[in-house]
Amino acid sequence: MSHDSYIYKETLGQGDAPLVFTFHGTGGNEAQFHDLATHLLPGAHVISPRGDVSEQGAARFFRRTGEGVYDMADLAARTDAMAHFISAHVARLAPSRVIGLGYSNGANILASVMLAQPDLVQEVVLLHPLIPWQPTPQPELRKTRVLISAGERDPICPPEQTQALQRYLSAQGSDVQIHWHAGGHEIAQSELGAVQDFLSTAPGKD
Repeated sequence: MSHDSYIYKETLGQGDAPLVFTFHGTGGNEAQFHDLATHLLPGAHVISPRGDVSEQGAARFFRRTGEGVYDMADLAARTDAMAHFISAHVARLAPSRVIGLGYSNGANILASVMLAQPDLVQEVVLLHPLIPWQPTPQPELRKTRVLISAGERDPICPPEQTQALQRYLSAQGSDVQIHWHAGGHEIAQSELGAVQDFLSTAPGKD
């Protein structure tokens, strides 16, 4: 599949600079986190696709049948499409690091790609993810660094679901960190600080 399968925004860095993919939340677009990524990691390549599913006019990355109820067949197909998109851009740019940052629905498609093909994105920032199923064991996730952020009173992503994801990733051997704030589904300033700290630390070598 062509890497032009999504509408996307792109900022090119120099040479083998890190490559950051950003994934918006429901109703967002390719601009939602693009400039944030260029600010958090100056000089990086940044690529931000737009979700190609419309939910009553709101852009998303996969279909759902209700709040927290995913169309799993659609998610699988769109996860495969996104993996192709990511892989094509990684091959084109040959970056030194591949980083994904997603919020809400964008965090969920990013997490789904990570679970399906853990070799594609080695550093993953999941802002308020919701993975309402039990993933199968994925030993290759031991090579992945993950930052999860969440709200203690998030009505969309219950804390116990966030903790279950953290436990799963830890069991796979991932380097996983979690950042909580006292609010709900909104992104708090403290989360951005946690993301900055996470990105400023390059992954260790095997």
